[in-house]
Amino acid sequence: MNTIHSKPIIDLAVFHRIDINLYPLFIAIYEQNSISKAAQILSITQSAASHALQRLRQQLQDDLFVRAGSKMLPTPFAEQIYQPIQNALYAIQNIAIQKQQFDPTLVKSLKIAIHDEIEPIIFPKLIQHFQKLNLEIEFLSSKLDRKNVVADLAAQQIDFIIDLEQSYGDKVQYKNLVQDHFVVCSQQKKIELDDYFSAPHIGVSSRRTGVLLEDIYLNKKKLTRHIFLRCQHYSTALQILEQYPTVMLTIPRGILSHLKISNSIQIFKSPVDLPIVNIGMYWHKDLEQNLRYVFLRNEILKIFA
Repeated sequence: MNTIHSKPIIDLAVFHRIDINLYPLFIAIYEQNSISKAAQILSITQSAASHALQRLRQQLQDDLFVRAGSKMLPTPFAEQIYQPIQNALYAIQNIAIQKQQFDPTLVKSLKIAIHDEIEPIIFPKLIQHFQKLNLEIEFLSSKLDRKNVVADLAAQQIDFIIDLEQSYGDKVQYKNLVQDHFVVCSQQKKIELDDYFSAPHIGVSSRRTGVLLEDIYLNKKKLTRHIFLRCQHYSTALQILEQYPTVMLTIPRGILSHLKISNSIQIFKSPVDLPIVNIGMYWHKDLEQNLRYVFLRNEILKIFA
């Protein structure tokens, strides 16, 4: 009796005509909409990427991508084959890394984009930890650009983001490193709830506009405070506090511990219940199983365990 479902047969003879190295390029161009960015990710020249794409076009008998302005957009056929190719590459990758032993000495750099107010909490401990491992690593701390987080992680322009907990979309993974809590600084001798909401406040944010983290929470409770100054750095805010006895600054305790504080400034527990501040590490989902990233991620987590 003939079976309804027969076992798929792999035609091994076909594979001598297939260059599997062309398919990671296809994935990279598809996800980046750019040959130059794909070439950068794969550490090849743009010319080599263009020639490889041409070979893949001939092999699959489809244009695969068409230029629209500065972008390379997929054809209908490319959209159809993207997921099967991605799944196949994931399977090959997982098989390849199962028996590999990663050599930490291969790590030559660690690039982290981080908010500059958080940097003093993270980087001294991070560098101290990796130096104990006797690795020749070049460290790079760069300014956090929240608008380009996903693209920068995908293109491996940076290895990790360290930022306040928030959503960067389903392509980015998160792990908490540090918990912090808000305190209030002022020259006043005591702070009650009424004092807090009647006083002028300094708000700190690197963004030009947008509601501050603590005000998002206060607004949910239908509470408001008067921000008389919005500046970029807590160190600036602390200097201004010395000049205005009635002004208050709400600041995470961990950040405050790394700043110079005048003897005239008092530190109080917040009279209003504010949320815990979570600071964590972000990385691109597609690099979840990459052995270099697994090693770096695990070592960073050890520091703040």
